Amino acid sequence: MEIRNFVIISHIDHGKSTLADRFLEITKTIDKGKMKEQYLDGMDLEREKGITIKMTPVRMMHKGIMLNLIDTPGHIDFNYEVSRSLAAVEGAVLLVDATKGIQAQTITNLELAKKEGLTIIPVVNKIDSPQARTPEVKKEIADFLEISPEEVMSISAKTGENVEALLDKIIEEVKPPEVLENEPFRALIFDSQYDSFLGVVSFVRVSEGKIRKNDRIHLLNAKSVGVVKELGIFKPDMSPSEELKAGEIGFIATGIKEPEKIKIGDTIASSADLEPLHGYKEPEPKVFVSMYPQDQGDFEMLTVALSKLKLNDSALFYQNQNFQAFGRGFLCGFLGTLHTEITMERLRREFNLDLVIGAPQVCYKAVDSKGNEIMIYNPNNWSDDFKEHYEPWTELTLIIGDAYLGRVFELLGGIDGNHIDSRPFGKDRYLIIYEVPLREIIGVFYENLLNVTQGYASMTYVETGYRKAELVKLEIMIAGREEEAFSRIIPKSKAMQEGRRMVEKLKEFLPPQMFAVALQAKVGGKFVARETISAKRKDVLAPLYGGDYTRKRKLLEKQKKGKKEMKDRGKLKVPTDVFLKVFGS
Repeated sequence: MEIRNFVIISHIDHGKSTLADRFLEITKTIDKGKMKEQYLDGMDLEREKGITIKMTPVRMMHKGIMLNLIDTPGHIDFNYEVSRSLAAVEGAVLLVDATKGIQAQTITNLELAKKEGLTIIPVVNKIDSPQARTPEVKKEIADFLEISPEEVMSISAKTGENVEALLDKIIEEVKPPEVLENEPFRALIFDSQYDSFLGVVSFVRVSEGKIRKNDRIHLLNAKSVGVVKELGIFKPDMSPSEELKAGEIGFIATGIKEPEKIKIGDTIASSADLEPLHGYKEPEPKVFVSMYPQDQGDFEMLTVALSKLKLNDSALFYQNQNFQAFGRGFLCGFLGTLHTEITMERLRREFNLDLVIGAPQVCYKAVDSKGNEIMIYNPNNWSDDFKEHYEPWTELTLIIGDAYLGRVFELLGGIDGNHIDSRPFGKDRYLIIYEVPLREIIGVFYENLLNVTQGYASMTYVETGYRKAELVKLEIMIAGREEEAFSRIIPKSKAMQEGRRMVEKLKEFLPPQMFAVALQAKVGGKFVARETISAKRKDVLAPLYGGDYTRKRKLLEKQKKGKKEMKDRGKLKVPTDVFLKVFGS
């Protein structure tokens, strides 16, 4: 049987999940009675946010051809998901919204697809929209790919217009995988999940040979051994089958119960003597956050939860870490702030964990007095004895409406960085390339960009290496005690500004207490900012109706003394939502 393996590349909200829905309907993969919008977006988070977070494989049949689709995310934080899927296919549908045109992240993913040598099928979607600029967007795509506009397809994933013709074009243009059934079995792991009965279930693209239930398997890089407990295909639910053969995409239940033994990009093979398949570069976390269970009794559960999430999230990094204030926890690495937010929410929903988290921090480098290079993942690694400091820089690419050019340059002027290039990009749009420190864009920069452009902007970035910087550790004191989770490493020139911002945010979000709470920011023993949360007042005179003034004064004096005692011995516990609000604003 002939096979075609492909992905859909697009930016958020360009109709990728809707197009996948039409594919499922046209190929009758899903019964009409069971069909629902965003069918492949199985997580509640994906439906709530309207984005694809996890890539989802599905097998379809069309005109006697087996079509394996991997639905991929579009947000910049999940770029690693795209890279993994590209290693498992031969073709990519480049889907662009007719109302918005090419976005910055689409360019990045397209470059990844080109490097993998995939066949690119350019498509303009949402041609049924009253705001569609179909001819202009087709020309924009054609100019970018250096092809004729006639080679760009026009479809409406919503109405189904030309979608079947797109399926035909995929069959016609995407080359079938090389089928080597008589070779020893080898398959690339592009995703995994955990099953309490079957152990680690790996999602694989079979490169060579075939595999059946109860066959012995080897993980070549991890040097682990297992037995196939079950295997099958995605319809899109996991459906058992007799065997998996070269060229196919499916799943293998390895029987291995230790999640740390399975790594994304590893090769499953029939013999330990075989060479591992070419996978892809392991993603490097860019943002680091300290994470602790509110209840220390949940530490073991958090350990298990992170190991299970790591199975299908190869970019998730974590290592043990202790803070006196919180006890045992982890230093976790993520690809960006959305990746952080999604992981926290999954830990809460899927494992019922309440967490305390520290401030997002990029990974800095330092040189100590002996000339050793030290990686600084969080303020806990900081030392005042470091001789030199270095921070990561990025090349930032923005695509905006040219009407907002002045506002965007004003926004860029407010952060550290250098202008590299800017030029027209299609009709009424501009492309800007800037080099900036990574710390400037891991927080609310993208949100601010959307605000100044009224939502008409997209961005992507690539790291360009480390540069020398003058850094300091900013400490936050709450009621006279250092709150370690709020400590940050920042440029010396921004210490006062950032300290003031932090205490103002804490004043805004911390609930009032029965006593006054001092909020202070400190750098190297010197206080650089202060705010005070006024004591919450209780009207102790309310029960009195008239009466002697002396009695009223005694009640007020007693209240004042009680507040002083509470302040002296009280320890303020910062609610988890305060951490999230301060770091997310």
